[in-house]
Amino acid sequence: QVQLVESGGGLVQAGGSLRLSCAASGGTFSMYRMAWFRQAPGTEREFVAALRWSDRSTHYADSVKGRFTISRDNARNTVYLQMNSLKPEDTAVYYCAASYGGRLYVLAARYDYWGQGTQVTVSS
Repeated sequence: QVQLVESGGGLVQAGGSLRLSCAASGGTFSMYRMAWFRQAPGTEREFVAALRWSDRSTHYADSVKGRFTISRDNARNTVYLQMNSLKPEDTAVYYCAASYGGRLYVLAARYDYWGQGTQVTVSS
């Protein structure tokens, strides 16, 4: 059973940085796609970034391109989301997601496993 556990959220001022972590267990992640989504109150879950574990290929939402970086540590089975130049509109609960396969998807329905989420709040 795949399990994902996020950490690293918190309160930060606009312009600051945070790094989110997603510890993965219960699967052979070299065959998986991993992603980060976020959801603000009253909105739908929104794609942020995705990574193909096998070759580190990545894809980003336009709203975070150039500010956020998704990466993975194979030895720790952990995926990261480095967030720089944070804006108040980045405030949301951030979720780690995973599913088997290599193609990178932006739709939440394409991901089978989800973490519990971690809150990120950016003050102006």
